[in-house]
Amino acid sequence: MVGIFFAMGAASDDGPVAKVDTSKADSPLLREDSRIIGEEGASGVTFVEFLDFECEACLALFPIVEQLREDYAGEVTFVARYFPLPGHFNSERAARTVESAARQGKFEEMYMKMYDTQTSWSEKQEPMDDLFRSYAEELGLDMAQFDADYSSEEVAARVQRDVDDGTSLEVQGTPTLYIDGELIQPESAQDLVDAIDAALTK
Repeated sequence: MVGIFFAMGAASDDGPVAKVDTSKADSPLLREDSRIIGEEGASGVTFVEFLDFECEACLALFPIVEQLREDYAGEVTFVARYFPLPGHFNSERAARTVESAARQGKFEEMYMKMYDTQTSWSEKQEPMDDLFRSYAEELGLDMAQFDADYSSEEVAARVQRDVDDGTSLEVQGTPTLYIDGELIQPESAQDLVDAIDAALTK
């Protein structure tokens, strides 16, 4: 069950960059405006995931990340980077929905909503704009602002900047995971725990 989500983001000889210098305030891995899930951790250790909301492997990883967030609350900063894959018809729309919600302070809520509902809209070869808009309504967003943001070039460009950063790091699939700047290719949830613990003891 756990291992299925790792194959798509796994590195090969020409795969993702294995180590990223995060000492700078702004890097392709972690930007000043990167979306943090929950609260920032005090340790300085980061868990960065390049994700696609329509990706089944990302959905499989989601409950594991939620458990890690609970276990390392206040210590580790969990960061989501948009990386919608071209083969997924609605993934870029989903990312724009989440980013639009983020602009009204509802990033985490919409992030979770996308995974909670993924099986009802993924793999559809038709636009899910109306469904995604209903999620915004459920979260009580200002719908005039949401509509403007969702269709704006600014939000589309914000999503694309994450994609461009991932591409510059040679990310090829999702989920692709970095813990404290180091590419992680786990075979189990315990591998993630071990990597976080190791980063915390540095």
